[in-house]
Amino acid sequence: MSPGRVRRVLRDLSGRTDRTLAGLVVAQLRAAARGVVLARAAVDGDLRPAEARRRMALVEHEGDADRARLITRLRRSVTSPVDREDLFRLSRSVDDILDALRDFVREVDLYEASPDPLHGPVLAALADGVGRLTAAVELLADRPQAAADAALHAKKGGVRPAYQQAVAVLLTRPEPSLTSLLLLNRLDTAGAHLAAAADALADGVVKRFQ
Repeated sequence: MSPGRVRRVLRDLSGRTDRTLAGLVVAQLRAAARGVVLARAAVDGDLRPAEARRRMALVEHEGDADRARLITRLRRSVTSPVDREDLFRLSRSVDDILDALRDFVREVDLYEASPDPLHGPVLAALADGVGRLTAAVELLADRPQAAADAALHAKKGGVRPAYQQAVAVLLTRPEPSLTSLLLLNRLDTAGAHLAAAADALADGVVKRFQ
């Protein structure tokens, strides 16, 4: 075995690689959190939609770069904090959250959507869920069972109920906005990807430590 290979094995067995891999998923989640902030700024009128869209492209690039680094590191590592397939699923689902937010901001710009208070509670629930999932992944390398438990709490963060409540209010308006409905659907999609990410983390822990 080459000296370089020996060093990688020792690093993996020491747990350093597990913490590095988890850290790269955390970096993706932080990009998603920045995406939520931009989405909120776009619909609240705090940021011009075109500018939010430009900034979102930069955030998406950062998230993609973190995911690429994770995949490269996975290929070279001997160990991982959970099953590689589940870690890949977790990373992909976080990437999907950011993609849904990108589409949301893009459509706010394309549809010239007016600020609508209905989006706020759904975005707040999404921000809470992303924050909870980030905290869960931060526990993954050293306290995997606690990470799985925290991930399940992140899944119950309330995006779907907030979305359903917003749609119910929207439909009581004399002239419900199709644009608002389409944008709410984008946020519900982001919430579904958040739930998938939480499931991937919890599944990975169960497989590894059952």
